[in-house]
Amino acid sequence: MTDTPTLPILFVPDPRLRAKAKPVAATDPGRVRDLADRMLATMYAAPGIGLAAPQVGEMLRLVVIDLQKDEQRQPMVLVNPEIVAASREVATREEGCLSLPGQYADVTRPASVKVRYLDLEGARREVEGDGLLSACLQHEVDHLDGVLFVDYLSALKRNMLLRRLAKDLKAKERA
Repeated sequence: MTDTPTLPILFVPDPRLRAKAKPVAATDPGRVRDLADRMLATMYAAPGIGLAAPQVGEMLRLVVIDLQKDEQRQPMVLVNPEIVAASREVATREEGCLSLPGQYADVTRPASVKVRYLDLEGARREVEGDGLLSACLQHEVDHLDGVLFVDYLSALKRNMLLRRLAKDLKAKERA
């Protein structure tokens, strides 16, 4: 995986981050596998624990996740993921996003979720997650619907965070 080329990550306010992604068709599994490999390489290089295809300009319902527990890579590739169950219990944790570099905020979401998806072989699978996995699954599925973690914040917090991001990105351009 080390020599797999990475992809450029889109930053807010790129309008593609607000668009709804299209389902992955079963017609081109080779392209999807290649895209998933490149997305994983991009996510590891960033570094991050999750990446959705729209974040690299591909408007497909494809997500890669790796929480890297105990420093071991355990990549998950979810094709056409959908949340099919969510707990009533909620949990708040700090979230960040590769498309909003350096910006973090507390987000409240369902504490646990069940996600149905296809693997790269086209087999239907389900994963249940709580804690960090739950937050990551919800965050990445949100990306497929054009939703960003800042959308869960108050208007005041969201505007402060987005202004800080714009300032940070401008400073990087000048450097």
